[in-house]
Amino acid sequence: MKKNILIIEDEEDIIELVKYNLEKEGFSVRSAKDGEEGLRVIKSYKPSLVLLDLMLPGIDGLEVAKKIKKDDNLAHIPIIMLTAKAAESDVVVGLEVGADDYITKPFSPKILVSRVKAVLRRHESPAAQKRIKINKLVIDSIKHKVSFGGKEISLTLTEYKLLEYMAQKPGMVLSRSKLLDGVFGYDSAVYDRTIDVHIKSLRQKLGKAKAYIETVRGIGYRFKEIER
Repeated sequence: MKKNILIIEDEEDIIELVKYNLEKEGFSVRSAKDGEEGLRVIKSYKPSLVLLDLMLPGIDGLEVAKKIKKDDNLAHIPIIMLTAKAAESDVVVGLEVGADDYITKPFSPKILVSRVKAVLRRHESPAAQKRIKINKLVIDSIKHKVSFGGKEISLTLTEYKLLEYMAQKPGMVLSRSKLLDGVFGYDSAVYDRTIDVHIKSLRQKLGKAKAYIETVRGIGYRFKEIER
């Protein structure tokens, strides 16, 4: 069964480039040229994934993402943001409103297709463990929920997958490339900063629980090994 991809993008040449390359890989593709149209189409088209430009006429990409994630019928749909804004602060904002990944323009069509496939795989893969409990931190792999001291922590799916992946390997030093491969489904040094941005956002949301994630300078990260 074909996966449906919705592109919300106002540049016609980018739409055609992305559409051609995704259809070549067997995806069914629709497009919308502004945020309002995109929100209308998503409800009828029910895409497997949305490619969302940040800078759109009218409602911008961030607002579109917020509306999607606030709708219980749409919130499960993964979002990859397309952005010319490569600044870390812009990327973090995108991730915080619920985007699962981001691609900066200009981009390689081959890389874009691989990232789309990786995000779809993450959404479809069964959880390795049903529940991980480390002191006050609880990671529920069935409900995709995280809580600390009984208080739920709201994470994007990517942040959740990153935390879960690390928590399953306590004490193990994980390089950025290992995390990219294990969490995102691809391994490329070009995108090492992707991990750093997600970790920064994840730590901010975890509050006191951020102490579980340790930076191993020059290598990557480690989930703190704690007696349970």
